[in-house]
Amino acid sequence: MTQSVKPDERSVPDPAGPANGGSPRRLRDAPWESIRELFALDPTTTHLNTGTVGAMPYEVLDTIDRVTREWTGGLADVYKPSGYYEHRAAIGRAFGVDQDEIVICHNATEGVARIIQGLDLHEGDEVVTTSHECYSVLSNFNLVRNRYGLTIKTLTMPTGYDVTADEIVDLFEAAITPRTKVLAFAGITLFTGTMMPMRRLCELAQRHGLTTVIDGALLPGLVNLDMRALGADFIACSGSKFQCGPLGTGILYLRNKVFPEYNPLPLPTFWPVISTWYPMIGSPPPRTRTSVESDDTALYVQSAGSASIARGAALARACEIWDEIGRDRIERRAMELGDHARRRLVEAFGKESIFSPGEDPLLKSPLIAFNPFRDPEAAWNIKKFTAFTDRLEREHRIWIRWTEFDVPGSPHQHYAARVCTHLFNTREEIDRAIGIMARLGEEMS
Repeated sequence: MTQSVKPDERSVPDPAGPANGGSPRRLRDAPWESIRELFALDPTTTHLNTGTVGAMPYEVLDTIDRVTREWTGGLADVYKPSGYYEHRAAIGRAFGVDQDEIVICHNATEGVARIIQGLDLHEGDEVVTTSHECYSVLSNFNLVRNRYGLTIKTLTMPTGYDVTADEIVDLFEAAITPRTKVLAFAGITLFTGTMMPMRRLCELAQRHGLTTVIDGALLPGLVNLDMRALGADFIACSGSKFQCGPLGTGILYLRNKVFPEYNPLPLPTFWPVISTWYPMIGSPPPRTRTSVESDDTALYVQSAGSASIARGAALARACEIWDEIGRDRIERRAMELGDHARRRLVEAFGKESIFSPGEDPLLKSPLIAFNPFRDPEAAWNIKKFTAFTDRLEREHRIWIRWTEFDVPGSPHQHYAARVCTHLFNTREEIDRAIGIMARLGEEMS
């Protein structure tokens, strides 16, 4: 991905602190073994499930505590920080956008719900999405379908090692009709870890005059993400997964300016359905048609009563740490570990057991879904996968998860185990964990 901001290479304190023998250093140059020490990881657990929730750095935990104490029991105006101006600006810089385009929300689910409920959709309009979307995406689209009489066209994504980006783009293009108003898709799919061809899909939407909604829960902290360059209208992200911020944090991007090189379409009409600062009388100023904002649309979404200033401060600190390490460097590290895990899984279970893309480099991510059992039809049996992941956790302290998804041409819902690597993992723990999975899968087969 295109780098959105030059990493901050200033010296930062060792997590041990000067009083404990630590010394200042540049995280951009630090070895991964030292960077791992920044995180509050349980040394008895192998964490291969960042796609569900990440591990916070100690500095992020300290920020939550410090800022909460600063705002407790004093003369603080609890409504003053609800705009999160400083933190929105800092987070925006990390992702190549401005404060007026960023909302700090509670999680990706809240962000995507606000987007979907705020779209200007009417009876007879059509939305194209996939059956591999997160539950929160599909449930909210079903809500607006029931409320307004929309048509939701749900595509079944291809799965397997040899899936290509062309297949996915062609699938979406064939589904667009004159009634289509919205293209909605995950940046990285929750269930199979497919890195969607986001820019190509956004360009497809632009050619047809469509609004684009990306569930980007798995993007921040993993992909060196320039949100503006993607050309999407809306991106809802998690702050607590790969970005390793606190639970209860999310990042919502609302396109609020027109940069023709990325998205020449006019800004879509958007209704901020939960807001304190939306005008009580009349309408907001007309939306801009240029690269200069005419109205801080994100503020209408951001300002919704009192807020936890500690939550915003801690998420901003997590983003700053990533900038100090280098987002390009983190992406390379996570992807390299993902490639390593994919090779080990193929060696252990065979290429045919892998549901995630492995050939097309545009589609690969460090989230890999696989069947650990000899019988391919075991992928229809949810009980085997819940037992497999439960035993890994209970007997071996290895944390992964199981997923569920549709497969084209199959009448059965498929299940898989999903491994997920991030910057704090090591090849050694991946090798050990996959070796245990291979033995357990064979025993349970």
